[in-house]
Amino acid sequence: MRIIFLLFTSILGAADWQLVSVNKIWDQPKHAAFGDLIRWNNRWYATFREGQGHAPTKGKTDDGKLRVLSSVDGVKWKSDARIEESGVDLRDPHLSITKDNRLMIVAGGSYYPNGEYKSRQSRVFFSNNAKHWTSPKKVLEDTHWLWRVTWHKGIAYGVSKYGPPRKIRLVKSADGVDWETITELDVPEGDETAVRFLPDDTMVALTRRDIAWIGASKPPYKDWSWHPSGHFIGGPNVAILPNGVWAAGGRIFEGGDATKRHTEIGELTPTGFTPKLRLPSGGDSSYPGFVWHENLLWTLYYSSHEGKTSIYLAKIKIQ
Repeated sequence: MRIIFLLFTSILGAADWQLVSVNKIWDQPKHAAFGDLIRWNNRWYATFREGQGHAPTKGKTDDGKLRVLSSVDGVKWKSDARIEESGVDLRDPHLSITKDNRLMIVAGGSYYPNGEYKSRQSRVFFSNNAKHWTSPKKVLEDTHWLWRVTWHKGIAYGVSKYGPPRKIRLVKSADGVDWETITELDVPEGDETAVRFLPDDTMVALTRRDIAWIGASKPPYKDWSWHPSGHFIGGPNVAILPNGVWAAGGRIFEGGDATKRHTEIGELTPTGFTPKLRLPSGGDSSYPGFVWHENLLWTLYYSSHEGKTSIYLAKIKIQ
């Protein structure tokens, strides 16, 4: 386990977004990716998919399992759980805290018989201690993928992609299990979507497309305004910081070239995204998880820039 302290922020990013440190925290499986980070009951928790590769390939089965790690200090990590479901590729797990203070994981559950995609349906899991999790519970309909959940004033919100043809739907739930539709979002070919809330209850959404779209809506979240971000952002995430900055990021294509990709974070506004800091990354890399803690943006992400696709934790100072 290594910690690299980076001082040359003038090279790595703008002066107001400083990469303080980055730590590789997990590299045991052949491929560890698609993770998330949360702070719960004064401890750190991370989750991600473990598998043989990015996705199953024809003729080869690679049913992903979910790993859950915990840490007191964010440096030393231990495995609390490994979640699996026979015949199902569990992937893209995301963490949230329910209104009754349980940990919740939402993940995609895909079927790849003989390595060929057949269908999918979202799963949810709950835990009181991060070690023991409820059995996988299917939610929404077949083909739906509820990509990330955000709890706000006792209600869980998220955007589910489904199809074909691919569409996205804003949904809500009082318990994380039974979901109802708020509205279909008018985003052609919408994909992975993160939603967050401003202090005045405005919902902000960042949606992956060829050029990511930024959306905003007031309660009851049926009417939306949308603007292009100016960038492709794969595996998008957003954090609303105490100073009002919207931090966002994901997989970025350098100069629009999909062969030159890395994980980058930056500032999101209602009308655009400005990259600020490229994380040490490359190849298969993305899916940042954000937690603001002790005046730093703690960011979990995965990358293969050192050869093996592994999980990293960065600390970022934003002034």
